[in-house]
Amino acid sequence: MEGGFPGSNPKDEELFASLEKQPLQRARLAAFGATRRANGRCEDDANLAALTKSAAPVWTLVGKSDSWQVSTVLQTTNNENLAMVEESVAYGKSLGRELIFDAEHFFDGFARDSEYAVEVCLTAARAGAAWVVLCDTNGGSQPAEIRRGVEAALRAIESAGLDTRVGIHTHNDCELAVANTLEGVLAGAEMVQGTINGYGERCGNANLVSVVSNLVLKLGYHALPDTSVARFSELSRMVAEIANLALPLQQPFVGHGAFAHKGGQHVAAVLKHKDSYQHIDPSVVGNEARVLVSELSGRGNVLAKAREFGLELDRDDPQTRWLVQHLKELEHRGYSYEAADASFEMLVRRLQPGYVAPWTVADFTTHVRKNGVSVNAEATVQVEVGGTVYHTAATGNGPVNALDAALRKALSPSFPGLSGVTLHDYKVRILDGDAGTAATTRVLIESGQGLKRWTTVGCSSNIIEASLLALIDSLEYAQQV
Repeated sequence: MEGGFPGSNPKDEELFASLEKQPLQRARLAAFGATRRANGRCEDDANLAALTKSAAPVWTLVGKSDSWQVSTVLQTTNNENLAMVEESVAYGKSLGRELIFDAEHFFDGFARDSEYAVEVCLTAARAGAAWVVLCDTNGGSQPAEIRRGVEAALRAIESAGLDTRVGIHTHNDCELAVANTLEGVLAGAEMVQGTINGYGERCGNANLVSVVSNLVLKLGYHALPDTSVARFSELSRMVAEIANLALPLQQPFVGHGAFAHKGGQHVAAVLKHKDSYQHIDPSVVGNEARVLVSELSGRGNVLAKAREFGLELDRDDPQTRWLVQHLKELEHRGYSYEAADASFEMLVRRLQPGYVAPWTVADFTTHVRKNGVSVNAEATVQVEVGGTVYHTAATGNGPVNALDAALRKALSPSFPGLSGVTLHDYKVRILDGDAGTAATTRVLIESGQGLKRWTTVGCSSNIIEASLLALIDSLEYAQQV
């Protein structure tokens, strides 16, 4: 578990200090750093001193393995670079650390000067590195090039009689990080470096969720226990939440749309057998199959989607036929339920016999006023709850925020649980741009409570009304679940 770069910033220093007091239970902590500076001494190197201070049991040292990088970027000689690698690895080894040597730009260097690239790896291995990790630092290599490089490094290490093991580190600049990592493993690499969801600079690193899912489920490797793989969706979404980044719906294996079915023919087939349009059982990675409803939907989509919500509809019931047609009409008017499951659920629930809405919004107004440099928004709403009309007002940093605050203010006495509902995303799409400022607007609101997330949609030529419709669906859905 590579914790960061000690000495580079206070946050990383705090992390290592904290983990020294409370060590990891199942993983070994690694501190990242570089080989000593050219023409310097390890004992005087600030970077190596920070690694030592971190008390991490594992050092990951990065060093150049491309002769062009050595001369152009480091501006030193090939021999001095070899000395930097040898002395830095030996220094860490003398302090009792486990050494991982990251051979930076290895595959570019191998293409330019394979003999030197391999010699750098051998130098690290002879100096005591437990691992030599071959890096596709610029992310430009193809799978065949990865295989050739890994096999060459393995042959050289074996011929030298060394027990150093080989790893693989890839970047996603050509959308090949996962494929190249798998190719590296198939060629003999035994360590994979990557990140959850592939987060990393430029186009990202190898996505460990996809890499391990493929290794375990497709290639039969015992990379992690099945019980760990079954938590991948939870893990992926939690890391996305911590990073404050939206996880793509179509993220392989773990995205909410990874096992989603939309076309009527697809859904009809899935209803006959779940494996007709999925490559694995979604539950093995902690995911689940979903049916989408859109203008392509038939009755099978609607029936299956309602079943997800615990609602049983009769296929031959005229109301079911009407619902399918009504959905198509709503889609034509601008609604899109494909990414708004909560709004679709509320649409179906409201059609059920005996359903009574917990509240009704009777009226609303919004005002936006600029006073000097500040802009203020105010909203008022009239909400009927159980025969009682509540008239409330609130301010906000914009009309939608003020409307949300006024609506919650009216509902909170009767529905205190809504206080935990938070807004996570707000998206606006103009559907008919030719109409200019009178265009139809679709608003998608992603809300949440704890780890649960849901999305609602509103559609109107008035953006405030569209937002209110999505807000009402969101809060009513939260009250139902």
